[in-house]
Amino acid sequence: MKTTTCYLRSFGLAAALTVVFAVCVAFAAPVGLPPVPVPPDNPITPEKVKLGDKLFHDARFSATGEVSCATCHERAKGFADGLPLSEGINQLKGTRNAPTVINAAYLETQFWDGREPTLEAQSAQPFLNPVEMGLKDHQPILEIVRTDPEYVELFEKAFAKRGEQVTMTEVEQAIGTFERTLIGGDSPFDRYYFKGEKDAMSPAAIRGLEVFVGQGRCVSCHVIEQTQALFTDNRFHMIGVSANQMPQDLDELKAAVENVKEKGTDIAVLTNPKTSSLGRYAVTRDLTDIGAFKTPTLRNVELTAPYMHDGSHKTLEEVVQFYNNGGRMEESDPVPELLSGGIRPLNLTEEQQADLVEFMKALTSPQFVQKQP
Repeated sequence: MKTTTCYLRSFGLAAALTVVFAVCVAFAAPVGLPPVPVPPDNPITPEKVKLGDKLFHDARFSATGEVSCATCHERAKGFADGLPLSEGINQLKGTRNAPTVINAAYLETQFWDGREPTLEAQSAQPFLNPVEMGLKDHQPILEIVRTDPEYVELFEKAFAKRGEQVTMTEVEQAIGTFERTLIGGDSPFDRYYFKGEKDAMSPAAIRGLEVFVGQGRCVSCHVIEQTQALFTDNRFHMIGVSANQMPQDLDELKAAVENVKEKGTDIAVLTNPKTSSLGRYAVTRDLTDIGAFKTPTLRNVELTAPYMHDGSHKTLEEVVQFYNNGGRMEESDPVPELLSGGIRPLNLTEEQQADLVEFMKALTSPQFVQKQP
């Protein structure tokens, strides 16, 4: 597996160099990761990455002119936002925690419920969601990118298009391309596990790895393979989070489904907690998907607290406690119904739980660590 030094050096250099170096990553994955999947109809170019970066950070694409993609996916916070539930225009809160964009290029579906298949398709939805960026349609975006001199030049260089030729397709492709360059491997775990650097992880983290693949059974969903580790199985599981918000009878379930049909999945799940609690079921209508959410990657997880789809767990220690108790914060809590088969008490000692946390902290990529002033 080839590691590209240009990626590691890109952070902190001039923006132009960062763009060029970021493109290198798409073709030379860092240690611990496979090559980045790139759609045949949207190849990565430096020009497209630069354009996508600007679009990603442009707050003019919101109803108030104050919210951009980067508002909820901030580099300094691991491309998340540090909030339990993300806030959009006018500080409106949705129902979901912002997942990191780092390594989203490897995900087979996007959003917690997998309602979109690609980064490109995902990128268009927040603009129109009333609790995110709040636009009525995409026309204000097109008016800006077709007339702003800097955008006119960038679209010309990236797509050889200008004026009416520029559509949301090009906007989505540029944002997706930029997000596809946000790749993080080369963590202490990667150096220890894939490069054989036995001093790359602390003794506690090494013990935590043993728990992770052994008694903790974490690896069942947060996958480690022989030559790479995405730390996700790209599947959906009902682990018990927000079980108390789920529909309690058929009438409530029917009402939640009607809410999806009326408003569309994206708007319905972000504006109604009960609909949000349906998880993957809101997309598939498969009863086995009720309350199931996508397995998130654990890479850089130390940087992206709070955790779970609803941000209900403040720390990694709480997450480990929740799993140790079989999908409950306290042993005295009732066992949620419809739990996925692997969710059951782990009987880990306090030391094992602490070691597991130390292991997850060893999954942080050095380029995303914020240097202390």
